[in-house]
Amino acid sequence: MRFWSWLLLGVFALGLALPALAQRKPPYYASISADKARMRTGPGRNYPASWLYQRADLPIKVVDIYGEWRKVEDPDGTQGWMQVNLLSDTRSAIVRGAIAEMRAAPRFDAPINFRAAPGVVGRISKCASGWCWLDVRGRGGYVELSHIWGVDAGEAVD
Repeated sequence: MRFWSWLLLGVFALGLALPALAQRKPPYYASISADKARMRTGPGRNYPASWLYQRADLPIKVVDIYGEWRKVEDPDGTQGWMQVNLLSDTRSAIVRGAIAEMRAAPRFDAPINFRAAPGVVGRISKCASGWCWLDVRGRGGYVELSHIWGVDAGEAVD
């Protein structure tokens, strides 16, 4: 009986560990899931906080992994460490440079649905051929890849 209890406990522990073992290999894009998230100078709570982000869905780039900590880079190039539970696999992007035209189709001659100012954050999908669908709180359109940060050139996002 004791053997089966230990075996069951081992299987349960392995089941909890498998998601941690199946990590994505950096670099990859993610987003901040919390309304408030601290970036730290090292991978642990004992390291001082260098930034406090107060913007859920802000895109970040994961560049390294250490246990339950992710070394991330923000859209301005600042790097630091965040706990994995503050991050999400939800893909988002931020408008960079000039006003981005959000078009009805991934073509320059497509009608403009909306315009997004620099700093606007939205969720992305359907990225291909230099265009991404950007959804900003229910208002969406295709944006040229050169106007957003949060996806690499040539990367396909479903």
